[in-house]
Amino acid sequence: MAIPPFVGEIIFYLFCAAVASQLFYYIFFFSRLAYYKPKPKTDTVEHPVSVIVCARDEAANLTRNLPGVLVQNYRTTHEVIVVNDNSVDESKYILEEFQKSFRKLICVSLTQEAKLIAGKKFPLSVGIKTAKNEIVLLTDADCIPASENWMYLMQDGFRDETEIVLGYGSYFKKPGLLNKLIRWETFHTALQYLSYALAGMPYMGVGRNLSYKKDLFFRNKGFSSMNQIPGGDDDLFINKVATKYNTAIVIDPEAHTMSEPKKKWSHWWSQKLRHYSTAKYYTPKFKFLLGLYTSIQVMLIPLLVGSIILYKLWWLPLAVFGFRAIIQGAILYKSMKRLNEGDLWPFYILFDLWMFIYYVLFVPVLWKQPKKTWS
Repeated sequence: MAIPPFVGEIIFYLFCAAVASQLFYYIFFFSRLAYYKPKPKTDTVEHPVSVIVCARDEAANLTRNLPGVLVQNYRTTHEVIVVNDNSVDESKYILEEFQKSFRKLICVSLTQEAKLIAGKKFPLSVGIKTAKNEIVLLTDADCIPASENWMYLMQDGFRDETEIVLGYGSYFKKPGLLNKLIRWETFHTALQYLSYALAGMPYMGVGRNLSYKKDLFFRNKGFSSMNQIPGGDDDLFINKVATKYNTAIVIDPEAHTMSEPKKKWSHWWSQKLRHYSTAKYYTPKFKFLLGLYTSIQVMLIPLLVGSIILYKLWWLPLAVFGFRAIIQGAILYKSMKRLNEGDLWPFYILFDLWMFIYYVLFVPVLWKQPKKTWS
């Protein structure tokens, strides 16, 4: 049975609508990061800072990464608090050795599990409560600052009205396809949350590189509204308390943190399942905006293929897709340069096709019950 010509026309028009919608995201949101220039400051204030690291059985990571936090080039009052959360490895002894050389290192040892509080919210809350300074700077035990200026640059993002500073947590560049896909997904996530923040609609941050004020934390009763959720100590908390007025970003490459990427597909899969399981708890506005973007990405390739096959002018969908690729490529090029991920740009069309598969695989996670662990 022949397919009526109007079917091809409908598919083509739907494809054009999907392209137009996606270009709206790129031009209205993502271009803000691509062409972002921090506002110059008339004066510089170095605030007292408390860095907080939560660690459970992280002896190897603490040995490797903690020195990078402890030797920051920062002259003003600061401290580094490591919350050792029920570790059964050598973490305690490693931290004791570090304390002999670094007087600014404060260790808090937890020896009992917090009942009915999932994830790392309890140890992080203890760390924030222990902090002597108003500005807390969060990172993970498996992260190392990209430079000795990390602490200075992150705290320099605070203005009089600022209560939250969002940073970028990247991954080390390694050979192999998995490394590139991990870094692309990390970049793509940052492209969204940093661009939304610049548009006055902040909705998340990442605990690998995030700073906010103690008063903001306690004024909003900490994590009390999300204690039952395994994750969310970074993205859900920011989703709850961030506004267009109290949130800033810092994307200087020297202000990034670096982490070792997963080396096995199964480990990366488990990590992403845990991260995406919190998206269902976002506020309705962001669930709509992020869900629409995901839906467009999922529909785009099937609509392109359908248009090429069924539309009478088969070359026209390819021309529309090519126009989209040019706009997309220009914005991604600038954005990747901003976040020091420029080596990924030559493959952006392949990564874009991968996102179709990626979203199809991870959409079911939104309805899956996450595991109650933070490690």
